[in-house]
Amino acid sequence: MALSLSVATPVAAAAAAATTTTRPSFLRSPPASPLRRGRMSTVVAMADILGDFGARDPFPEEIESKFGEKVLGNVDTLHQILIPTLSALSLARLPLQPGAEALSLDDARGLLLKVVGWRLVLSGDDEQQRPARLQCVWKVRDEACGRELIARIGAALDGAAHAPAALEFEAPNEVRAELSTPSADGDCLTVNDFIVAARIDKVKTLDLIPKKRVWA
Repeated sequence: MALSLSVATPVAAAAAAATTTTRPSFLRSPPASPLRRGRMSTVVAMADILGDFGARDPFPEEIESKFGEKVLGNVDTLHQILIPTLSALSLARLPLQPGAEALSLDDARGLLLKVVGWRLVLSGDDEQQRPARLQCVWKVRDEACGRELIARIGAALDGAAHAPAALEFEAPNEVRAELSTPSADGDCLTVNDFIVAARIDKVKTLDLIPKKRVWA
């Protein structure tokens, strides 16, 4: 019976040894997995690299174990991020309050966070300051745009029983609005002033203000 043996040449053996010994371990290709063959190989590989993003819903077994009673949180909590919109934070949808009382300085500062671009004008001495007016100033392109803005604000407040104390164009390119409620002690602020300010905030002004330059 004939027996044949094949012996690798010294040059080939040395090349093979150099390939296996000099290549770092982190550069070696891992053995092929059945899950990574075919068209789904890229998806599975990316999932392995990037891992699991975000929270997941609990498994049925986890719910049965009542693990939610042993940790902080609620097992039935939906994994959603709710971002409030400006309309949700606005006072514009509230009706005007008849007989509204004057606001304290702290209450006025709290409501100031719900309107955009307005500032408080205070009156009184340093020890007993009180909010007297709400003021907002818009910069427009020219006088025609200023007149248009005043017309839009008037249309937005048409029928409202609480008109601005001042609404006028100031040369060269500004429109100023002031809101207040008359009282026996002078001008004060009520919730109605902030409701009107929120309604004015909804007026479209983007086409009336100066365009900003964008430098490359």
